[in-house]
Amino acid sequence: MDFYERQLKTPLFDAVVNYAKKKKISFHTPGHKHGDGIPKKFREFVGAKIFDIDLTLLEEVDSLQDPKTVIKEAQKLAAEAYGADFSFLLVNGTTIGNQAMILSACMPGDKIIIPRNAHKSVIAGVILSGAIPVYVYPKFDKELGVITNITPEEVLEKVHQHPDVKAILVTNPTYNGITTDIREIVRIAHNHKKIIMVDEAHGPHLKFHPDLPTSAMEAGADICVQSSHKIISGMTQASMLFARKSVDLMKLKRILQLLHTTSPSYILMASLDVARMQMATQGREILTKVIALAEEARKGIKAQGIGCFGREAIGREGIFGVDVTKLNIDATGIGNTGYEVQKLLNKKFNIQVEFATPTGLLAIITLGNTKHDIHLLNYALKDIKKNYVKDEKIVNAIKSVQFPNIVSEVVLTPREAAFSITKKVHFKESIGMISAEVVCPYPPGIPLLAPGERITKEVYDYVMFLKDMGTIINGQDDKNLNFIKVVNEVKHEPEMVNNILEVSKIIGYKG
Repeated sequence: MDFYERQLKTPLFDAVVNYAKKKKISFHTPGHKHGDGIPKKFREFVGAKIFDIDLTLLEEVDSLQDPKTVIKEAQKLAAEAYGADFSFLLVNGTTIGNQAMILSACMPGDKIIIPRNAHKSVIAGVILSGAIPVYVYPKFDKELGVITNITPEEVLEKVHQHPDVKAILVTNPTYNGITTDIREIVRIAHNHKKIIMVDEAHGPHLKFHPDLPTSAMEAGADICVQSSHKIISGMTQASMLFARKSVDLMKLKRILQLLHTTSPSYILMASLDVARMQMATQGREILTKVIALAEEARKGIKAQGIGCFGREAIGREGIFGVDVTKLNIDATGIGNTGYEVQKLLNKKFNIQVEFATPTGLLAIITLGNTKHDIHLLNYALKDIKKNYVKDEKIVNAIKSVQFPNIVSEVVLTPREAAFSITKKVHFKESIGMISAEVVCPYPPGIPLLAPGERITKEVYDYVMFLKDMGTIINGQDDKNLNFIKVVNEVKHEPEMVNNILEVSKIIGYKG
């Protein structure tokens, strides 16, 4: 049996469907019993069959905690499709994958290189593991209005500054579809005997088309995690983790057992099985159409005098590659903020984009979009630019903001700060204290403060300036940032309790 024939198989999906067809009398969970207990309005809208495959751990459909049959086979097929040695189905999203990668590589006190703007699940992994983050600060490309990616040179500099670093984590591609030279970063990591892990949440499609940037597994990364639900046809919350033999497999399995739900959704897992089959057998054909749609949209947007960068941005600082299926639309070219354009698209044209910033919008083109969708998007942007009130004053004010490179003083690890006794103080009185919160202005989307860092006058003055400019500031409890949570007293934990792996042994999880 060749690769194509093997990849046509969907063992988990088939097992779930076959079980559903038997219509067994249920005296087990879930409580809705094949949907018979579901309220009528929900059942009528969703349809009946979905409830037939909402199953629990049964011999016929295997167990995610300890796979032996169809889940094991589905994971083996996924590993083959993506060029990995091992794969794991995830139903807690890429969040659990990021946490598992870090926990499997780092013990308390180990150093890990991460981008300063890493996803909050990466920071959660750092907190849970007790690792010490070594931040690489990506640049903000003011002309394009996006954060670029970290570079191999920046990673190598951190490795030289911190030769005892245990692991390197890279976000590739970024939310905006910008990639780094991942092959070179992998080479640097392996030359210095470091574990290289990739948050590839937005790249589950990269492997399957030559006109897209290099994927993590193609580049030789030790471990990566992808959000199959973001770009390909997995259902929301369905992700996959891929690993090589270079990782401690038993430790990784134990960590996943510790973090994963013991009631995984077979609907989500079956969707992963089918999504893998689809990309492995039809991916190139599908993505050729997706790329063509994205380029058609980009061409139409640019024709209106609205910025929407593509491959021409390659070569700018921090931009080694671009995923062209992401449309980064410059809202200032429309004459308003990204937030206002997003609102108009939603309320007036029934169009919802992925997200907005003060200066731009992100629209994602996937296998589910059509030519008609592209036509409607281009029409809507043209109409908004022509017929709706512009706010040039706000746009010019936002575009004039300068983003200084402020490198914060790290006093405590994120874990120490997260588990400390905290208090709230007026932000203006917090100078010199240690932050217990993230303070992240957008743009540029790079945190000014992270838990465990000292609040300096430079940081305070800059935050006040940004507030006066109307910049959105995220992360902290008080959205107006009149108050901030700071460390009042550090609680030191016993070393064994601080080690999540030891905890997993204590409570009896199998490796």
